[in-house]
Amino acid sequence: MRAVVNPAHEPAAVRAPSPEARAFHAALPGYAATPLRALPTLAAQLGVGAVAVKDESARLGLPAFKVLGASWAVERALREDPGIGTLVAASAGNHGRAVAHIAARRGLRARIVLPARSARARRDAIAGEGAEVVVIDGGYEEAVARAAAEGAAPGAVEIADVGDSRPAHWVIDGYATLFAELAEQAAFDLLLVPIGVGSLGAAAARFGAATGTPVVGVEPAGAPCLAASLAAGRPTTVPTPGTTMAGLDCAEVSVAAWPDLHAGLHGSVVVSDSEAHAAMRELAAEGLAIGDCGAAPLAALRALATDPACADLRAAVGLGAGSRVALIATEGPTDPEGYARALAQR
Repeated sequence: MRAVVNPAHEPAAVRAPSPEARAFHAALPGYAATPLRALPTLAAQLGVGAVAVKDESARLGLPAFKVLGASWAVERALREDPGIGTLVAASAGNHGRAVAHIAARRGLRARIVLPARSARARRDAIAGEGAEVVVIDGGYEEAVARAAAEGAAPGAVEIADVGDSRPAHWVIDGYATLFAELAEQAAFDLLLVPIGVGSLGAAAARFGAATGTPVVGVEPAGAPCLAASLAAGRPTTVPTPGTTMAGLDCAEVSVAAWPDLHAGLHGSVVVSDSEAHAAMRELAAEGLAIGDCGAAPLAALRALATDPACADLRAAVGLGAGSRVALIATEGPTDPEGYARALAQR
């Protein structure tokens, strides 16, 4: 499966972006809109009007976008229960570090549950934020179940970015800030966004529906849960044999995200690890240090523009000579050893 056109696309059914989080984020110490990096050489090579990267490699002191959702979800949780003392989260790395970072800022404890195949560098980064790190003998979905159980303890709350809890919905609301910034920076005809469990994708779908911008999801070949779900018309679980795109290594989309993904996305493009690595090298040549998940939209754009297997989706989104394309580069090199290996490949 290379690309899927979403037959259920119906932007009128998509929820409006939440306006509340932007003011909250703007008041945080160190807040600044992340930069938009133009890639004119790549645009000319692919025969489109413009390509730009929304660079999330330095967001509020962290190397990934996740802190936007985590910080807003924690804020909302504390408004409802000021007595919360412990934040619990499951993660492949970036979300857990964001929750740990916000816990430290707010004088709270954090316990982060990670799957066994999480990278050592990501574990160490979370511990470096002062969190208790729990590594389980299982995959991401098992980590989610463990975090949900521990978050139900007195004085604790699970800050989930998957599922149907209120924090899972608040995380999506928090990501609206990224797209509000994007709208102020430039206008685009197409947006490509990494999916994973779909929380960021749901926020992108809301932005796309509100602005009339087509949105395409990007997934690894080792975990194409959105593509399978769009093809089936319902949430579908897929095998996850492993991918270097750790933040996208998810067997199923979030219940909170699915309605907006289903109605708001035009489709999904699936890319291989090797294609993501090639995109990382392309971005590095442009002076941008972007990790696997963040580079995946560039790999997807190349496939969308050139691969015959993407012809139907290419036509559905109207990609052509005048198209202005935005790529959401969600992370910097959060696994430095893996990043070095990818750059050394040829």
